[in-house]
Amino acid sequence: MVTTLATRIGQVKPSLTLAIAAKAKAMKAAGEDICGFGAGEPDFDTPEFIKAAAVRALQDGHTKYGPAAGMPALREAIATKLQTENQLPFQTENVLVTNGGKQSLFNLAMTMLQPGDEVILPAPYWVSYAAMVAMAEATAVVVKTEEANQFKMTAAQLDAAITPKTKLLMLNSPSNPTGAVYSRAELEAIAEVVLKHQLYVVSDEIYEKLIYDGCEHVSIGSLSPEIFQRTIVSSGFAKAYAMTGWRLGYLAAPTDIAKAAITLQSHSTSNVCTFAQYGALEALANPASEKAIATMHRAFTERREVIYQKLAAIPGVTCPKPMGAFYVFPNISAFGLDSIAFCDRLLETQRVAAVPGIAFGADECIRMSYATDLPTIETGCDRLATFASALES
Repeated sequence: MVTTLATRIGQVKPSLTLAIAAKAKAMKAAGEDICGFGAGEPDFDTPEFIKAAAVRALQDGHTKYGPAAGMPALREAIATKLQTENQLPFQTENVLVTNGGKQSLFNLAMTMLQPGDEVILPAPYWVSYAAMVAMAEATAVVVKTEEANQFKMTAAQLDAAITPKTKLLMLNSPSNPTGAVYSRAELEAIAEVVLKHQLYVVSDEIYEKLIYDGCEHVSIGSLSPEIFQRTIVSSGFAKAYAMTGWRLGYLAAPTDIAKAAITLQSHSTSNVCTFAQYGALEALANPASEKAIATMHRAFTERREVIYQKLAAIPGVTCPKPMGAFYVFPNISAFGLDSIAFCDRLLETQRVAAVPGIAFGADECIRMSYATDLPTIETGCDRLATFASALES
């Protein structure tokens, strides 16, 4: 029998993060008391002034097709944001508005990669990076980072992983799943290696507004004119503005790459939802956004401290303190279970939903999101402590 499926799809596994979330939601719908730590989205509603802008756009009849690259005013506003906040001199023509940050990265993979190309992924990595590389029929070269170094790849590790086939480095700071944030000095060392080997670096900065303890967000492309020419930025509105369901992301890239990605999008999804783009424009233009972000940031700061202290008190668990995003990535290898078995048993016996670390290239860890309320964090961590104690006994 001749198969009807393309070979490329066989190389891609369903998202474990979505699978765990679906299972936990089904159990909760059945009346189970679930403490969910799987969600990769803020538990806040989109600010009212952003929603109001989209409503106005609907009422004003902005319901038609738009340019594939995005609304010109929004592209311009994104370019201005990158120039003023991130010191990245992208122009409007360099910006593509996409259906979420995920599509910006998928467009890039399909635009730049081909069979034989290699892409360096520091592990732990966001679950979809490896899948996108596989769908583009390129090869992911995974560089294992160390917990002792806050799960950050060093310049020496990068240099050692490069071959004549290496084309891209995928860099995510702040990181999902670890919360790691690269310092300016660390990025300068990495940029030196990127330039030495004439690579491109994809800088995923979707969590840039969620940084703690006085850490500085530095975009690698801002370090010099030379590294800027080899930097592609992926970001969006989901995390900072609690707009996950709006599906609004963007790619900023050198002109030839941006044009190619726009061409690709014109033949796939075409333009992003027209009236939603007015909400994104309001998010960038309205000064009230800073207050809304600050409110979420205060809540995440408190939750981060609680979940970190709770985890640190569990014998057998180790966990670096995250400096960004809203995740912790505790090491559970002391309990003798792989991450899938650990998470399955934790959900079945304690009704706690976490994501297996194997999805992120680190089977010795699990990911827990603190984008949830404090009672859930406290109860869930207490249940995790009970579970760990039972495994040790």
